[in-house]
Amino acid sequence: MAGPPLLSAEALEAALALRPGWARVDGREAIAKRFIFPDFGAAFACMVEVAAAAEALRHHPEWANVYNVLDVVLTTHDAGGLSALDLALADAVDAAAARLSPRPGSS
Repeated sequence: MAGPPLLSAEALEAALALRPGWARVDGREAIAKRFIFPDFGAAFACMVEVAAAAEALRHHPEWANVYNVLDVVLTTHDAGGLSALDLALADAVDAAAARLSPRPGSS
């Protein structure tokens, strides 16, 4: 069974322009972003929140966590490239990270 439709190159570039920090992965049909949190607890809390969003979407990230750093790679494996599911999950990761990371100058 084929996965969801793949994004065109133009659609992907337009989508990435609206998602700061997300970039194509060299040598793969994937996008990635690194998140740096104040501490391990915030990084882990982000992963828990994203895990719930991933389950709801039935679409799961490739990720790695070392202390306060979370690296996320997104691709739609069953479609062999990037789909709208990757953009939806990228938005969920960004939203969770924004809630859990203090912004410079804020209290």
